[in-house]
Amino acid sequence: MQQRSLSLQFHLDLPLLFGLLLVTAVGLITLYSAANQQPDMVVRQVVRLVVAFGVMVAVAQISPEKLLRWSMPIYYLGIVLLLGVLIMGEMGKGAQRWLDLGVFRFQPSELLKLALPMMVAAWLHDKPLPPWPKQVAIAMAIIALPAALILKQPDLGTALLVAASGLSVLFFAGLGWRYIVSTVVMLIPTAIIFWHYAMLDYQRQRVLTLINPESDPLGSGYHIIQSTIAIGSGGLFGKGWLNGTQSHLEFLPERHTDFIFAVFSEEFGFMGIALLLLLYLLIIVRGLYIAMMAQTSYGRLLASGVVMTFFVYLFVNMGMVMGLLPVVGLPLPLMSYGGSSMVTLLAGFGILMSVHTHRNLLSRT
Repeated sequence: MQQRSLSLQFHLDLPLLFGLLLVTAVGLITLYSAANQQPDMVVRQVVRLVVAFGVMVAVAQISPEKLLRWSMPIYYLGIVLLLGVLIMGEMGKGAQRWLDLGVFRFQPSELLKLALPMMVAAWLHDKPLPPWPKQVAIAMAIIALPAALILKQPDLGTALLVAASGLSVLFFAGLGWRYIVSTVVMLIPTAIIFWHYAMLDYQRQRVLTLINPESDPLGSGYHIIQSTIAIGSGGLFGKGWLNGTQSHLEFLPERHTDFIFAVFSEEFGFMGIALLLLLYLLIIVRGLYIAMMAQTSYGRLLASGVVMTFFVYLFVNMGMVMGLLPVVGLPLPLMSYGGSSMVTLLAGFGILMSVHTHRNLLSRT
């Protein structure tokens, strides 16, 4: 009874919180192995997790009504910050994605992963659903602006993820199949133009490497080849914790960040993968349940967009690690080493908890 009152007092959804803690615990165990049993990296990740979960709890205290009022200012703030990155952003690894704030560096595109679905949901919340063509066109413009600015940095993976977060809100708004089919048809010539005039050489090489990684086994195909070897060598039950050869013999690159799923797969095998996917599935199902139970159009659309963004994170990371999608540099949710994406994801789950725990208050207003 006391536990229930505490969860209500702090606007926490216990099933969702339990699932998030389990996956992050698995992530820390895998990170310890990927970091060659060096505790420093694990300690730094624990500190980041404490901050990220603190942000989640803080966001959960904000009512959906306030989130609705703040959606437009936060979106415009994100656009201004993206323009600031293009004008005075800090360079790193050939990209211009960060703003140096003196104390720390900030990547504004992370803010858009939440600001965009908030804005699209706010745009649609007081309109008849499914949306009319004019409303869809305006929503597409809202989505295209930040995606184009992020693409200029260049950051293709984040641009696609941000666009997907906004499009998912449109999809859950009841977008008709004729719009979806028309969009898919329009994507074909758009992709051709994009390939020839917008993509950089290294981005085109990543796509070509996906088709035939053996064409450059020591260069662009190295990540995919080593990753698939690690996953396949895990077998049914894996080689055991701390016994992965591909990672511990330094064959697997970026093993503590984008390719941590390959480390996990090698050491825990197919059965471990199945259990991990089950945990992720429980989080997604709980998130969809929260979206379904939301009592306002804004809450339902926003919660659905957050869950779909989480799913796209999973799908793209696992797809690129298994060699099914191009390598675009996205972390595995709640497991990869890093702070920015962790804070963004858990802030999104804070929104889910807010939508769920404030629903009774909203029903009385």
